[in-house]
Amino acid sequence: MSQSTVDQQDGLHVAIIMDGNGRWATRRGLPRTAGHRAGVRTVQRVVEAAPDLGIATLTLYAFSSDNWRRPRQEVRALMSLLRHYLHAELARVVEGGARLTVIGRRDRLPDGLEQDIADAERASANGKRLDLRIAVDYSARDAIADAAARWLSPQSPSREAFSRMLAPGNRASNVDLLIRSGGEKRLSDFLLWEAAYAELCFIDTLWPDFGVDELAAAIADFRGRERRFGGLAAVEPLEAAE
Repeated sequence: MSQSTVDQQDGLHVAIIMDGNGRWATRRGLPRTAGHRAGVRTVQRVVEAAPDLGIATLTLYAFSSDNWRRPRQEVRALMSLLRHYLHAELARVVEGGARLTVIGRRDRLPDGLEQDIADAERASANGKRLDLRIAVDYSARDAIADAAARWLSPQSPSREAFSRMLAPGNRASNVDLLIRSGGEKRLSDFLLWEAAYAELCFIDTLWPDFGVDELAAAIADFRGRERRFGGLAAVEPLEAAE
């Protein structure tokens, strides 16, 4: 990573559903785990390019709470890849000025992985160039339900206060742009609260083939959109007839 700094207030929050690893591998006659390994290389490319594209926060959907339903061998491979990423890429993450955090449940993770996550978060805690968030055993509906259950005030919470309760200790903002690779067009229980006014971008490219060009194109398209947040667009007055 170059060492230019992204202003955390002005930079974008981009969230990505990294879809298509298994199909990428199957089309090549490879086991699905090969697709997941290729997907990790895409993560490396995207994380490195993100700050220079104006991204301050990058949230990657690595493993949903519903993914436990997948074959046991595939789940083990995914957890092993996460562990490998935390060990092999941590030095690069820290050197690049990124702050890594993991959102989602940790009590169901394999032995030792929770500690690996905590170590990586601690080692990268001073990163100011990019907030890199990885969603693992994550469900937006569960996060919302948990935050509601923990809200003890007799008064209704403000949106800002409730947002902070969704991921205690995390400083992420609302999502500006949500990208899904792989051609599917659904949110799959990802950041439902934070993405309430996110611009959506669905890309046919399978995640292992997703690159900096695709990310840059999605951001360029985003910057050309008009965001109204429930308000009205500015309307140019009609010119008086001559």
